[in-house]
Amino acid sequence: MNNRSAYFNYYIDDKFVAGIVLLGTEVKSIREGKLSFNDAFCMIDDGEVWVRGLYIAEYSHGTVNNHIAVHDRKLLLNKREIKKLIIKLRDKGITIIPLKVFFNDKGLVKVEIGLARGKKLHDKRETIKNRDVAKELKRHLG
Repeated sequence: MNNRSAYFNYYIDDKFVAGIVLLGTEVKSIREGKLSFNDAFCMIDDGEVWVRGLYIAEYSHGTVNNHIAVHDRKLLLNKREIKKLIIKLRDKGITIIPLKVFFNDKGLVKVEIGLARGKKLHDKRETIKNRDVAKELKRHLG
């Protein structure tokens, strides 16, 4: 699942792939595609990276052991990568946002996060214009 609005609202400078700590019912719900990136962002607290605001719907066949839909989830990164993130976050206007959630070859859930810089309104308009021009060109050529 991709965070399409992230590419519209932000310039993505650098990307990292991280593991995520999940419960069993959360993994099953992600396999069903019940995931939303609305208002999701990452933060660093006490040397650990956390994703906040990531919505994973409750599993439909879950019992009393079902998970809470929105809560902080820990991301698993190397210390070297976390230090790099901390250094980059010192720059003004930089934030960390989740870009994609996917399953790797071993069946583990991974999160692609990106160092992002916010776009201004005129930059967003330019993105829309470029996308429309590409659609027109594709329509006329093929």
